[in-house]
Amino acid sequence: MRPDAEPDDRVAALLRERLRAADEEIATPPGLWDRVRAPDPPPRRAALGARLRLGWAVAAAVLVSAVVLGSWWLVRPVGRTPPSGPARFASTVTVFNAERPCRPLRTLECALRLAKDPYGDYADPGNSAGRVWHGDRLAAACVVTRGTMVRDESGITSTRWYLVRTGAGVEGWLPGVRTRNTVHVPVCSEGEAP
Repeated sequence: MRPDAEPDDRVAALLRERLRAADEEIATPPGLWDRVRAPDPPPRRAALGARLRLGWAVAAAVLVSAVVLGSWWLVRPVGRTPPSGPARFASTVTVFNAERPCRPLRTLECALRLAKDPYGDYADPGNSAGRVWHGDRLAAACVVTRGTMVRDESGITSTRWYLVRTGAGVEGWLPGVRTRNTVHVPVCSEGEAP
């Protein structure tokens, strides 16, 4: 170190000398390269046992799933149409009464008729499947578009008829003039239409 050097230069030179001396003293520990190049040690017995148990659990789950799926495959309905359940009546329509005074009332005089046959005479006493009232929400399965034309009290006409089910389970045909339907209801297939 030079005596005429700046104080910062002297500190830096002293630090360099010490670092060089420390670097020369560092030696590689004996056997380090052998340990680095050696293969991984075998897994411990506890870890191996846990892996085996997990493997057996997965195999058992796959086997149970296969048995359940196979059982379903054997007993599934083949060639039969599904029963008319909730999926068939997927849409909902709301009953609409054109007569304002009848809307809040649930009397016989204010009841609207569900028909047995959308192609028959709506007023025929033998063509009655049940009664509904303004505001009733009915499950709808499908619609026929060329049924008997019906005119409501306000003069609106329609040939649309909805196959519906009431909350009490009564099925019948609701004339299109008796609802202000805003949801999609599929057209009836040949098997659903009378």
